[in-house]
Amino acid sequence: MFIDVHAHVYRRPVPWFPFAAPEQVLRRYDEIGIERGAILPLVGPEVYLPQSTEDALEMAENSGGRFVPFCNVDPRALTNSADAPLGDVLRYYRDKGCRGIGEVMPNLPFLHPLVQNLFRHAQDVGLPLTFDISTRIGGAYGLYDDPGLPQLEQSLKRFPRLAILGHGPPFWAEIARLETPADRAGYPSYPVREEGVVPKLFRRYPNLYGDLSAGSGFNALKRDPEYALRFLDEFQDRLMFGTDICSPDQVLPLARFLLDLRDAGKLSETAFRKIARNNAIRLLKL
Repeated sequence: MFIDVHAHVYRRPVPWFPFAAPEQVLRRYDEIGIERGAILPLVGPEVYLPQSTEDALEMAENSGGRFVPFCNVDPRALTNSADAPLGDVLRYYRDKGCRGIGEVMPNLPFLHPLVQNLFRHAQDVGLPLTFDISTRIGGAYGLYDDPGLPQLEQSLKRFPRLAILGHGPPFWAEIARLETPADRAGYPSYPVREEGVVPKLFRRYPNLYGDLSAGSGFNALKRDPEYALRFLDEFQDRLMFGTDICSPDQVLPLARFLLDLRDAGKLSETAFRKIARNNAIRLLKL
């Protein structure tokens, strides 16, 4: 069975967001064949009303072991300064059972001092961190980076002991060389004629991991299945299955895609198991 490294669950859904309740997510898990899933609370005010880490802990506690809690803290928290003691918060939640940090998605540049302070504390506390990413500041959510992901690269270099999970359209679009910079904001359909910066960052920085969830991760693979096989094989130790499930009826095609590759003999059983579950077990210490 799969382990989902990226799920969103609301203890009590509200009408202005389409998020699923715990029982709805578990029903989808049973349909797809997902054993466990990581709950990533949303704390940024840019789009969503903040959700507490306590909600994630409570839902995990009541799930019979099927939900794994992440914690999250906005880098502007406590003092809105680059020396905020965010490690105190992260350490508290780690000790309560949280296995990761995220989804980190304030609309600030990766290299903003507040974000770098969060990364520093995350490295010290020893929890992996999942980000979302944006192509602009304003009218959006997600950490901002430029084409070519230079700010992400600087962060990977500065914090070599911090496991960072790449996620989101502007990250996965750069699995290939972009035809235009605007392609970063969507789901490019053209094949990988030339490798982009993402596989190069994977080779250069062993602390970069790949969260294959959502339309962005799935599109990175399905846009060029032949290249996807090479990518999955080369980075099989750092790629992880995920859904990014939000709504109860969301289409979730990644599991079937990976199973079809395995069943056709194109993806080895060893690589499939790593991506489907074993990498998550190792990284999240399940």
